[in-house]
Amino acid sequence: MPSTRDDFLSTARSAADLLRDPAVAAAWSDPSALEKFSVGGLAGHLAYQVLAVPPALAEPEPEEPTVPLLGHYERVEWIDAGIDDDINVYLRRGGEELAADGPEALSARFEAAIGELADALATVPDRPVRLPFWGPYSLMLDDFLTTRMMELAVHSDDLAVSTGLPTPALPQGAVDTVTVLLTRLSVRRHGPTPVLRALSRAERAPDSIAAF
Repeated sequence: MPSTRDDFLSTARSAADLLRDPAVAAAWSDPSALEKFSVGGLAGHLAYQVLAVPPALAEPEPEEPTVPLLGHYERVEWIDAGIDDDINVYLRRGGEELAADGPEALSARFEAAIGELADALATVPDRPVRLPFWGPYSLMLDDFLTTRMMELAVHSDDLAVSTGLPTPALPQGAVDTVTVLLTRLSVRRHGPTPVLRALSRAERAPDSIAAF
């Protein structure tokens, strides 16, 4: 049965195919489906979800508290942040910087990182890791990869919509993992009844059960 790590790598490979599509390169400087992101900047933000993993694994094991998966989303600054709040400006700037050398260079870096991780994730234990801009906490590696898998799935859809391409199919394990995570975040945000109605009763469904 595929593991979280297998599903993460499969999701990353589907994103790599999307990044390589000529339609992405052709629209590189155009506005994307995400406000204030160019297509290239969105591609860079998508790629970051994989490019951030090897440096995180290379760091010494953090000594700060390790929180559970949902505890991470209680701490991140971008949930409920405004479009021009510092965290969203930071994320857009990071995506644009990664995109600065163009689609070919970004795809090459992305694919190299996937190859590196395919070897590393086969042997590395499930240990705490963190990203530099997080607060004083870490996540276990497999939970960290779950957060990256969700980002890859959501932003692959954003990039596909931005360029008129089909949204990449995900492995079933990734679909299950990402939809469970998003459902739990939606319940936390809206409460169980609106989510239940959205999934079962169209006549009583709320306008939105977006997770963030």
